[in-house]
Amino acid sequence: MQTLAPRLHFDTLIIGSGLAGLTLALNLAQSKKVGLITKKALLDGASGWAQGGIAAVLSEEDSPEIHIRDTLTAGAGLCNEEVTRHVVENGSRAIQWLIDQGVPFTRDDGNETGYHLTREGGHSVRRVIHAADATGQAVQLTLTDKARTHPNITVLEHHVAIDLITSAKLGRADKNSNCCYGAYVLDSAAGKVHTISASSTVLATGGAGKVYLYTTNPDTATGDGIAMGWRAGCRVANMEFIQFHPTCLYHPHAKSFLISEAVRGEGGVLKLPDGSRFMPGHDSRAELAPRDIVARAIDFEMKKRGLDCVYLDISHKPANFLREHFPNIYSRCLEFGIDITRQPIPVVPAAHYTCGGIVTGWNGRTDLENLYAIGETAHTGLHGANRLASNSLLECLVFGQAAAEDIVSQPFQPAMELPQWDESRVTNADEEVVISHNWDELRRFMWSYVGIVRTTKRLQRAQHRIQLLHEEINEYYANFRVTSDLLELRNLVDTADLIVQSAMLRHESRGLHYSRDYPVLLPEARDTVLKRQD
Repeated sequence: MQTLAPRLHFDTLIIGSGLAGLTLALNLAQSKKVGLITKKALLDGASGWAQGGIAAVLSEEDSPEIHIRDTLTAGAGLCNEEVTRHVVENGSRAIQWLIDQGVPFTRDDGNETGYHLTREGGHSVRRVIHAADATGQAVQLTLTDKARTHPNITVLEHHVAIDLITSAKLGRADKNSNCCYGAYVLDSAAGKVHTISASSTVLATGGAGKVYLYTTNPDTATGDGIAMGWRAGCRVANMEFIQFHPTCLYHPHAKSFLISEAVRGEGGVLKLPDGSRFMPGHDSRAELAPRDIVARAIDFEMKKRGLDCVYLDISHKPANFLREHFPNIYSRCLEFGIDITRQPIPVVPAAHYTCGGIVTGWNGRTDLENLYAIGETAHTGLHGANRLASNSLLECLVFGQAAAEDIVSQPFQPAMELPQWDESRVTNADEEVVISHNWDELRRFMWSYVGIVRTTKRLQRAQHRIQLLHEEINEYYANFRVTSDLLELRNLVDTADLIVQSAMLRHESRGLHYSRDYPVLLPEARDTVLKRQD
């Protein structure tokens, strides 16, 4: 049975502990009391899974204009050019901040930067700074250690946000404004619901890859921040653009293991089972084409030939080079009997990154006063219709620092007295198995109907099933005590609904959204923006 926990108050409440949330927390903690909540452990988010690295202009052969051009090209006409320029021009400063924190990027004394820079699909030059092939882990470990020991940061692990507390929810809003005062949060270990008030609240919960059956994302990527922001009244944009990573390890016992883009950047080639290459027949850039093109090419070849997977081969490179540059991939594949120095790697596409999200401004502000969104949860305009590889961690850094500057500049606001979570009408559930069945059903039909290639009929089928799930979940939510599984399923269904709605509104094929019914690219590029009507 759940019990009510004491009320808590922070200057800033950050929901999510990935790179965006940690960057914000460490920049705020110099002058603010920060509460950082994460629904699992601090290191369980998607940021720690990032292998390739962080794109930034660091070498003399590169320039902001080249990085901007590459980003705009990948984004298929939908990137906000001003935002893109802002992010790129602040990239080197963001990387220097990480270096100052002690992140152990891979060194290269032969490079004028002192660091090894790799190249990934869609990039014209080498500009991706990395820590071997486990960049996210290196960054997260460094920042997590600092957050845990900082006197102004309170870390609450195994705490799941239920909903934002807003003036509209409390009946205090007028038609022109809505303000966020904090959130209701479930302590899943203790079974208690906290009422947490904050002068500013930040959604930094990552993406929604777990809405699909196959994904490179960790189990925590259930669209929580996007769904909570939507329910609170925020606009969302471009949710149809789900990036499918072309190369996820295909093995019955390998769960969500990504084979980094950098493998192709360092010379890896995609092959059919007979050993022949196929990417040159799909794009002149071959394996270095943007991810959407590579993923669709693999999907096409698999369906055309009835294949379970294709193969990524980098065994022609020296074995020592592979073990040095890809130690994590080498050892993980070896666990499954695949020696990448001698064998090709079986791979399939998998849901990887949510390009859309909650609409924000330059400083992370949303439509609600005192509510911010940063990282993969947000739609800043940087990624457009397709994210350029390794721009995501850069976005986390730049917008985490920008949101910190904006929050610090705001006048002091005293704590508000907020009502406790109401459990007077709920009981313990007697059929928890319903949740796991609904989760499995959702992920399967989203994979089948709202995947790499879409049709209007498939989208309509998905929409019908989402409506039925909504009814079941809302009934469950209204009658039973909340659990972390129920909250995640509720958020996944809300996010899936936004993806399908957005996909049905885009009558063209652009970037990551490919429709057989609308294969032509329209001359005018427009964002898909959704706003709640109630």
